[in-house]
Amino acid sequence: MISVIVLGLLCGVLLGFVLQRGRFCWVSAYRDVYVLGDTRLFVGTMVAIAVQSIGVYALAALGAIRIDPVPFTWVGAIVGGFIFGIGIVMAGGCATGTWYRVGEGLIGSWIALFGYMLGAAVMKYGALKPVYGRLTAAKGPDSFVYQSLGVSPWVLIAAFALVTAWAVRWHLRREGGPIPGLPAKRRGLNHLLFERRWHPFVTGILVGLIAILAWPLSEATGRIYGLGITTPSANLLRYLVTGDLKSLDWGVFLVLGIALGSFLAAKGSGEFRWRVPPAKTAIINLVGGLLMGFGAGLAGGCSIGNGLVNTSLWSWEGWVATPAMILGTWFAAYFAVVRPMRAAGAPSRGAALRQGA
Repeated sequence: MISVIVLGLLCGVLLGFVLQRGRFCWVSAYRDVYVLGDTRLFVGTMVAIAVQSIGVYALAALGAIRIDPVPFTWVGAIVGGFIFGIGIVMAGGCATGTWYRVGEGLIGSWIALFGYMLGAAVMKYGALKPVYGRLTAAKGPDSFVYQSLGVSPWVLIAAFALVTAWAVRWHLRREGGPIPGLPAKRRGLNHLLFERRWHPFVTGILVGLIAILAWPLSEATGRIYGLGITTPSANLLRYLVTGDLKSLDWGVFLVLGIALGSFLAAKGSGEFRWRVPPAKTAIINLVGGLLMGFGAGLAGGCSIGNGLVNTSLWSWEGWVATPAMILGTWFAAYFAVVRPMRAAGAPSRGAALRQGA
């Protein structure tokens, strides 16, 4: 049990620290492409996928880890992914984004997190389990994309890495220099860790490396998988309700570590403070959290489980659920952001950029 706690917390603290300092959240990555016409953070997520994919398959080739098949429940992936995408917009953050913003003191994220845990637990273990069973009964014949194509996974890894490298190069040439920030008040490591703005691509590399590290750390405790947020969040609520110690696996301490790592980063950078949302916003956050939990439970993973891990494994589940999440995010962003802006007569920032403003 000690190894489960230590290894889970270690990985979670690293991830929470990096996510907080890099302001790295999948809802922003997906939403900004549509609302702002900004693909930089989205490319950062591609970097994380590429890094993890290379590392995980290299470890598997060396016999250091085991990659089990990922069932392709295509109906659940599509329906659940779309619901999850709507939920993350309403909640104000994706699964990991909600966990790390809890560490910053955002009460709205605490509310969304409760809804997320509850929704996932109800879908996986509670009243909606029959719905989950029906919608995930239909399974695809293959677990992995490269199985269907009859090629080595390294063919897909190499192709994706080249596309990602091109996208990174295009963005860096477009930026023409470092991201501007406030004048430095600290020096050395203190400045680098807690004051300097972290580039999304650097953050993406670090997230990818932590995702690789998660595999041997998790497998050392008997859990054959990498990063995961939805099931651990549901298991945490399950433990709090039932007291069943079997629910406390490596993943539970991972998500607790994310909140702790974010808290340490927010305190060190002076960004921690308690913030209470208006009542209407709190209700929206709660509903968004519930939808996140329902959707992620149904899709077999959240923006981390599907959008980072399963995509890096080249599983059909990941590569079908993730576009569904993106479409759900855009659908909700239209009603939450784009439509109100148009009604007010103000063009979106993305439209302004396209017009050369």
